[in-house]
Amino acid sequence: MTDETRVEWREWGPDAFAEARAADKPVLLSLSATWCEDCHEMDAETYAEPRIAANLNDGFVPIRVNVDRQPRIRERYNMGGFPSTVFLAPDGHPITGATFIGPDGMRQVVDRVREVWEKKGADAGRLPRALRGDLPPAGEVSPRIESHLAGQLEVAFDEAHGGWGDAAKFPLPRTVGFALKRDRSRALRSLDAIRDGLFDPVEGGFFRYADDAAWSKPNREKTLESNAALLRAFANGYRYTGEDAYLDPAAGTAEFLVDSLWTGTGFAGSMGPAAGTDYYLLGKEGRDNAPGPRTDLTVYAGGNALAADALLVLAGLTDDERAREFGSRALDRLAEDLVDDGVVTHFRSGGDAGEKLLLEDQARVVAAACRARQVLGDESVAGDPLLAFAADAADAAIDELFDEGSFLDGPASGEALLSSPLRPLDGNVEMANALLDLAALTGDERYREVAQETIGAFAGAWDRIGVQIAAYGTAAARLLRDPLVVELNDGAGSDLHRAALRVADHEALVVPEADADGLADGTARVSAGETTVEATTPEELMQAVSSVTPDA
Repeated sequence: MTDETRVEWREWGPDAFAEARAADKPVLLSLSATWCEDCHEMDAETYAEPRIAANLNDGFVPIRVNVDRQPRIRERYNMGGFPSTVFLAPDGHPITGATFIGPDGMRQVVDRVREVWEKKGADAGRLPRALRGDLPPAGEVSPRIESHLAGQLEVAFDEAHGGWGDAAKFPLPRTVGFALKRDRSRALRSLDAIRDGLFDPVEGGFFRYADDAAWSKPNREKTLESNAALLRAFANGYRYTGEDAYLDPAAGTAEFLVDSLWTGTGFAGSMGPAAGTDYYLLGKEGRDNAPGPRTDLTVYAGGNALAADALLVLAGLTDDERAREFGSRALDRLAEDLVDDGVVTHFRSGGDAGEKLLLEDQARVVAAACRARQVLGDESVAGDPLLAFAADAADAAIDELFDEGSFLDGPASGEALLSSPLRPLDGNVEMANALLDLAALTGDERYREVAQETIGAFAGAWDRIGVQIAAYGTAAARLLRDPLVVELNDGAGSDLHRAALRVADHEALVVPEADADGLADGTARVSAGETTVEATTPEELMQAVSSVTPDA
């Protein structure tokens, strides 16, 4: 990533910050990613300019960070997109920052930072408000949370173009998931817009976002995380409609994951345009003769857990054996190489290893194992039953990251702002929803209690939570209603099991091989709290689910 620059980049770590302190120089922190087209452009235009590079090498300690490999740094220093260009005091506190900076802009910024540094020195840096140690405002988990976020689906919706927001458009797949049960028309209109604007019809898969409100200017980068989340969203769109308009993009994305991102042992992290080409603007013949896209071959835990989850959703809805196979293989890779006694390592690659116990990774492993239990049955992964594997990951997160009612994003340790605790709402929501799955599947109310406390920890600010984190409303609603659970003594793959995966909504839980007390062979028990109905055929099961489904 740095071969086009003349800047003498250091790695993030104690040596770089010690150098800045000893030399009494500010730090230039560059946040970049393999998939990021603008990052490579800034390398070629700005950091490759000899005089700019000389000024940066002489007057600053330059540090380059790959945001996919070090997400805690990304969350603390992100300036609103990538690249992020951040000037720091030697203690790691930001002085100023921006995203992409061209050569002329960089000259001006460097001059301003030098002026501030000469006047204030180390006092020029400030600790961001989110890291000052204030706890989030706690409150009651009440129906108004779901109602507020359901209302935001309408308020923030772009009636002209679909999706939410009025500038650059991100697909927001978790918001789509919330809307599918509460505002299905807008959810489907958003999926239509995402498909028409971001889906790659040549090689499959979705581009990361659009630079305009009309979805007509896709930013031509593909990441594993966004594709996995959109695969799940489109599969669930198909669940509710039965329409190929939603199944085809889901199946095409599954093919993209397997054909383009599978490394042999797991899914690669991302794919971006090749250097010096408009690769994604070419047709198939042009792509065959063009340099290949930049691909980050790192197998990241969170992205692979999301992919396993999404592929297994598709397999459960369609009997897609390839999706089932590769969803299982991704989960096996996690268990064998990236999870040890419930502790998830972010990645391992070429002798390097990422951080352990990142909240997002832990939550996604729990969710993926719970999904696998529902689709694959009572199987084992790396020698452990799936729910035991999920419980180990949940327990590790609760023991190490659950603090004063909510989860930290990772261990509060490391250089600069890494030593400051951060309680990300989106990560807490992911973990809460995963814990609710685990509680329903295991019957262990301890996980539901932690989820309740976690959502309650932010509930004092319910009216300030926007549509981007509508999944907070999902978790709040699930806490206020008994879960819909379908238990079957039948094995995974039976007609009754396959029907259960299709007719229950996407927030319900399906438990094949349940061995439930009093449940006869070939029978399904559908329950929501004290209400239970039994069924022995797919037709009866559909009626039973409808009769006990709580009102959305």
